[in-house]
Amino acid sequence: MRALVALAAALFLTGCPPPNNYVPEPGAASFAPLSPLDQIANDYVLLTLTMGEQEEGYVDAYYGPKIWQDLAKKDDRGLVYLGNAIVELMERLDGLPTSDDPLVEARKRFLSAQLEAAHTRHMMISGETLPFAVEAKGLFGVTPEFAPLDSYDAALATIETLVPGEGPLHERAEAYQEKFTIPTERLKPVFDAAIAECKRRTAEHITLPLDENFRMEFVTGKSWSGYNYYQGNYQSLIQINTDLPIRISRAVDLGCHEGYPGHHVYNMLLEQRLTNERGWQEFSVYPLYSPQSFIAEGSANYGIDLAFPGEERLAFERDVLYPLARLDPSTAADYFKLQQALSELKGARFVIAQAYLDKTITKDEALALIQKYQLVSRERAEQSLSFNDQYRSYVINYGLGQDMVKAWVERQGDGPVWRWKAMEKLLSEPMLPDDLVE
Repeated sequence: MRALVALAAALFLTGCPPPNNYVPEPGAASFAPLSPLDQIANDYVLLTLTMGEQEEGYVDAYYGPKIWQDLAKKDDRGLVYLGNAIVELMERLDGLPTSDDPLVEARKRFLSAQLEAAHTRHMMISGETLPFAVEAKGLFGVTPEFAPLDSYDAALATIETLVPGEGPLHERAEAYQEKFTIPTERLKPVFDAAIAECKRRTAEHITLPLDENFRMEFVTGKSWSGYNYYQGNYQSLIQINTDLPIRISRAVDLGCHEGYPGHHVYNMLLEQRLTNERGWQEFSVYPLYSPQSFIAEGSANYGIDLAFPGEERLAFERDVLYPLARLDPSTAADYFKLQQALSELKGARFVIAQAYLDKTITKDEALALIQKYQLVSRERAEQSLSFNDQYRSYVINYGLGQDMVKAWVERQGDGPVWRWKAMEKLLSEPMLPDDLVE
C-alpha cells in the first residue's frame, strides 16, 4: 500500500493520473486511455483539492474518487510548488490544438478560467492583497462597475412613502419588517412548504434525477443566511442560519436559491450531465473562488423570479406560507410591495463592500452606510460586514451575477418555456461570465 501511495504522489500533477487499481470507488471514471485534455482535467482536480488543504472553504464541493482527496491530504509541497503547478497546467492547456467540437472548446475555456481564478486565489493565500476590482476580475472573470451611492436615493424616497413615521428610515423599515418574522417553532413547516413549491415549479421544466434529495438544518454562528453543501450523488445539505429573526420573504428566497432551481439543481446537473455522462472530472470539484460561483450565485438569485414570475410569489406566500407562519395574510400585499422597493437598493451593498475592502471608508462608516442604504439594524449590518470580511469580492456574484444571468436568459426568448430551456442550458454546460455578454 505504501508503494502505491508513493507512486501516486510521484504522478500527482505531472500529467499522469494515479494507477487504475488505486481508485476503489465502483463506477469511477477509467483513467486509460486519457486524452491530453482529460489528463489536464484530472490534474486540475488534484490541484484544486490540494489548494483546499491550504485554505479552509476553498473547495465548496467534491464528489470524485476518494483517493484523490487522500493524495491531496498527503501532499506537503507547499504554496510555491502549487503556484508553479497552476502555471504549468495553464501552459499545457494553452498548447492543446483547437477542436471542431464547440462543447470541447467551451470545456477548455472553462478550465482556463478556473485556473486563472486559482492563480489569483493562490496570490491571496500567499499574502497578497488586491484591489477589489482586480480581485473580482481574477477570481470571478468580471470587472464590476457600480453606480454611485447617491443614485439609490430615489429608491429610499419611494420607501419613505411605504413606511411613514418618525425617526430614521432604517429604523422604521426594520420595525415594520419585524412584524413578518416567522416564529421559531414555525420555521420548519414554512421552509418545507416553500422548498417543496420551488421544487414542483422547477420539475415542471427541468427533468431532475429520480433519486435526488436534500437535508435541511437550522444553524447559528454564520455570516451568511443560507448555504448549500452539495454532497454528490444528487444529494445536498441545506443550512439556514437563525442568528437573526427570519422573515417570511426569506422562505421562497432561500428555497429557490439554495434548492430549486438554484444551487442544488446546478450541482446535480453538472454531476449528471458532465461528470457522469461525459466523464469530465473537472466538474466533480467546485472551487468556491472561481467563475463557477458567478454562474452559481447569479442563476440561483435569478431562479427566484423565474420560478415565481409576477405576482405568483405573492399569491403563494399569502395563501400558503402566511397561514403556516401564523401571520395575517391580509398584510401580504403591502409587505410584498415593500420587498419589491427594497430590491432596488441591492446594488448599494456592492458599492459599500468595494469601498470598505479597498479601505476608502472605515468600518464604522461602512456600518452606517449599510444601515442607511440597506435599511437594516446595526446587528444585521454587522452580519453583512462580517460576510464581506470573510468572502471579500465574492459579494458581486449575487447582484452582478443575477443581472447578467437575467439579461442572457431573457434574450433567449420571451415565453417561460424558452427561459426555462435557457436556464437548463446555463446550469448544465461549461458556461462562463463571458458567455453571458451580448
